[in-house]
Amino acid sequence: MASPTPAGHLRSYGQIAWLWIRAAWQYPTSFVLLAVGNGMITGLDFVGLWIMFAHLDRLAGFSLHEVALLYGSASLALAVADTAIGSVERIGTYIRTGRLDQMMTKPVPLLVQVCADQFTLRRLGRLTQAGVVFGWACTYVDWTPLRVLVAVSMLVGGGLVFFGLFVGFSCVQFWTTDATEFANAFTYGGATVTQYPLAIFPREVLVGLTFVIPVAFVNWYPCLFLLGRDDPSGMPDAFQFASPLAGLLTMAAALLVWRSGVRHYTSTGS
Repeated sequence: MASPTPAGHLRSYGQIAWLWIRAAWQYPTSFVLLAVGNGMITGLDFVGLWIMFAHLDRLAGFSLHEVALLYGSASLALAVADTAIGSVERIGTYIRTGRLDQMMTKPVPLLVQVCADQFTLRRLGRLTQAGVVFGWACTYVDWTPLRVLVAVSMLVGGGLVFFGLFVGFSCVQFWTTDATEFANAFTYGGATVTQYPLAIFPREVLVGLTFVIPVAFVNWYPCLFLLGRDDPSGMPDAFQFASPLAGLLTMAAALLVWRSGVRHYTSTGS
């Protein structure tokens, strides 16, 4: 039996992921081409941003390198979550094909199996591209020990927020098995929104992105602190340090939804 401790869950996840990595490396050329292609395709987003700034000096008062910090941090948080647990969005397919029933008979936590299944490192292309943009933008930040701490907590908290969004909204497929695009609207859509200054949106939208779908904590609030900017929406300054808390709360809510979905799951008989 797999250990019920978090360390045991991580070990089980690592073992399953490693099996998929070994399988992918049976075709190294294909693996490398897919990773490079993935990085180039996602890189086109930032190229488009660069072209946009060729025609304007600032976006909602933010310069190119400031927007690059937002873009890179949001993309990096999404890439980490997508690489680690992106397979959870396939749960509808697993339900329809009966694969989820097979997983439920194994002595490994169901969520661990779903997240690690078909693990692939080809998403490293997205991760690398995001890291390069974020690293470049960081060269323009006036660093202090506190800002370093906030930057690290931002990446950790942002990753946890996306972890929670991936798991939570993928759980909708327990009730309607064809809702992948619905989940993507909040995961990839949330990342797209946070790649730009949230000051471009009405305050009502920012409130929703803070208290309903908390992607504003992925990077917007902490980046304001890193850039030494005041919050144009007048939100509390404490929000600039709250990314880890927002991430933990999002994960906790997602796990509750997951448990509810599993509890009410009925086999399709496939």
